[in-house]
Amino acid sequence: MRFGLIGYGAWGRFHADAIGKAAGAELAAIACASEVTAAAARERHPAAKVHLDWRVLLADRSIDAVDIVVPNHLHAEVAVAALEAGKNVLLEKPMAGSIADCDRIVEAVRRTGKVLSVGHEFRVSSQWGLVRRLIRDGEIGQPLYANVSLFRFPYRPGAGGWRYEGSRVGSWILEEPVHFFDMLMWWFEELGDPHLVHGFGNAKSGPKDQRGQGMYDNFSAVMRWPEGAYAVVTQTLAGFEHHHVVEVTGSEGSIRAWWSGVMDRTADPRHELKVQRRGRSQSEIVALGPSGEVFELEEELAATVRGFESGKPLVSAEEARKRIIVCLEAERAVAEGREIALRF
Repeated sequence: MRFGLIGYGAWGRFHADAIGKAAGAELAAIACASEVTAAAARERHPAAKVHLDWRVLLADRSIDAVDIVVPNHLHAEVAVAALEAGKNVLLEKPMAGSIADCDRIVEAVRRTGKVLSVGHEFRVSSQWGLVRRLIRDGEIGQPLYANVSLFRFPYRPGAGGWRYEGSRVGSWILEEPVHFFDMLMWWFEELGDPHLVHGFGNAKSGPKDQRGQGMYDNFSAVMRWPEGAYAVVTQTLAGFEHHHVVEVTGSEGSIRAWWSGVMDRTADPRHELKVQRRGRSQSEIVALGPSGEVFELEEELAATVRGFESGKPLVSAEEARKRIIVCLEAERAVAEGREIALRF
C-alpha cells in the first residue's frame, strides 16, 4: 500500500518512520512545508518523492493512502481533498477544530466511500488498551469512576509557533485532553455516551489575550454518564517532564496505571499497571509491553494498514466527531462557569 505523508515536522518525522516499519506499507511520497524540511525528508527517505505542495501529492494516482500530520486548522481542508482524490486517510488528532469542519469530513467519507481513521493511538497501546480489555471483560465490575491526570512540560511551539496561536491550534484542550476524552469514552463504551461536562482552567500570567480562549496551562474537566458514572480529566502544562496517571474503579475492583518519561517521545519510559480483579483481595502487577506514543504510533500505522485493507477504520469520523464536541463544550463550560449538556 503506497502511502503519501503530508507534513514532515517534528511529529511527522515519526509518522514517516512508522510507515516505513508497517507491514504492507511503502512510504512513496512526502509533502513538506519548506525547503528545510524537504531537504531533511530527502536525506532520510531517499526512495520517496518529496513535494512542496500537498496538492501535487494528492494528484499522484499511484498513492493509495494519505497520512495527514499538519497544524490543526488545516485538518479538514486536507482530509476532504484527500478523500475526494480517492485516497484512504489517516488523520492526526484532533479531527478538526469545529463541528462544521467535522461534518465536512464525515460527509466526504460518506460521499467518496473511502476509509478515514483519526489518530487516537491510545487505542492500540499495550497499557491503555489493556485497561479497556479489563473493563470490557468485567474484571472490575461496572465502571463507576475514572481519573486521568497528566503533569507535563509546556507544549512545543510547532512550526512557525502554530501551537500557541488560537486561530491555528483551536485550543489546547484539542491538543492532548482530546486523547483522554477518547480513551474514557472508549473504556466506558458500554455505558453509552456521557451526557454532561464541566470544565475548569487557568493560565499563568502572561499574554493570555494573544493565546485565545481554551489555551489553559491548567485544565480540568468532569464528564458524567446518565447512570451516575463519572470521569475526571486533569492536565497541567506548567510542570516538568511527562507523567501520566490513570485510576479506574468499578463495583467489584479497580485499576491503577502510570507512565513517566523525561520527554513524551522517549524510547525508554517507566510504566506500570496494577489491577485488583473482582473476587480478589490483593492487587497484581500486569506484565506490559513497550508503552508510549512512539511505540503506539508504530502500532497505529500497522493497524491502519489492516483497517484500510478491510474497510474498517480504527477510529471512525463519527466517533472522533463526538470527542471534538466534548472538547468544545468543556471549553465553553470553563468560559461560562457551568456544566454543559452534551448533544451528539
